[in-house]
Amino acid sequence: MARSVGFFRDVLGLAPMIESDRLTAFDAGHGGVLLVFARGQSTEDVATPGGTIPGHDGHGPLHMAFAIAASDLDAWRAHLAGCGVAVTEEVSWPAGGHSLYFNDPDGHVLELATPGLWKNDADRPKRAGG
Repeated sequence: MARSVGFFRDVLGLAPMIESDRLTAFDAGHGGVLLVFARGQSTEDVATPGGTIPGHDGHGPLHMAFAIAASDLDAWRAHLAGCGVAVTEEVSWPAGGHSLYFNDPDGHVLELATPGLWKNDADRPKRAGG
């Protein structure tokens, strides 16, 4: 758990909002939250004053993507290299987006993606009120 928390905090720059032996909740930007659970610590239901959180778990290599600005792509590539994190793949998407793929210390596939990859990214008009 400490190794994973350190990676997401120190390499990806995500700020922890809640830290416990069971989980760390990171501010993933734009209202997103990344929950990192200690292996095997989320399989049971958890009763809270507001209701019960159903048990859940993930196995095998998972995939997580984080949005970055296109202008930050080269800086992220250099930052990862400086942290000793190898970029395993780079993809230039037909719509214009670009992705960097790499692994976290547990072998999960992480992606940094620039706008142009999805219809709901920065090129799409904002909804009313948000």
